[in-house]
Amino acid sequence: MHGSLPGKAAEIRALLLHLIDTLPEGAALPAERELAARWDVARMTLRRAVDELVIAELLVRRHGSGTYTTRPKVARRLELTGLSEDIRRRGMRLGTTMLEFRHQKADRAAARRLRIPVGDPIITFTRLRLADDLPMVVEHTTLPAAYVPGLEPADLNDSLYDLLTSRYDIDVASGTSRLEPVLPDARTAGWLDVPITQPCLAVHGISFDGRDRVVEYTSAVYRGDRYSFTTALRRGPGS
Repeated sequence: MHGSLPGKAAEIRALLLHLIDTLPEGAALPAERELAARWDVARMTLRRAVDELVIAELLVRRHGSGTYTTRPKVARRLELTGLSEDIRRRGMRLGTTMLEFRHQKADRAAARRLRIPVGDPIITFTRLRLADDLPMVVEHTTLPAAYVPGLEPADLNDSLYDLLTSRYDIDVASGTSRLEPVLPDARTAGWLDVPITQPCLAVHGISFDGRDRVVEYTSAVYRGDRYSFTTALRRGPGS
């Protein structure tokens, strides 16, 4: 067997990617020795290519067991975009299942979050969002009913922000979000198809329109094994 040749690393990476595409999620890769012999490559070159794909979260190493295929996490930027846009931007197919939809009156907590009087009508709904048929997020959303007259469950299979703009002339202009690690309760774990011991990310957010009205409060639970968040950081004045 000869050593690494110019361009050999890129060739081996391409062969690994093709192999991953042919295997189901969670399948074990052939042993390193076997792949090195099959592709006539130095094991060090092969190991470096595997390392790159582990970093890219296309492969995962399990100590004492081997290397397995996995799915990359959906990386969502912390900016004012909806989940629908994030999933489609990555070439994945969005799916939505409506779990709950209710008209009710705002209790004290909801009224405080939405900046409306206690007892005002609100709409609450819970959606399971999927990417390529894989459960990703459970979203609980609350809206002031006065801002979205005639809203029905069938209207919510796609982007809420697009619906607010096109039908109700509401442009979401700003918002705040708070992230925290959580373990899902039994019902949420069932919807996400994960065990209750699976770490998840909870995101609590409020969105404002151009008139500084609160138009939405959302509390979402994201699968920690399928989702990550990124954000741009800047030094503040006087730093």
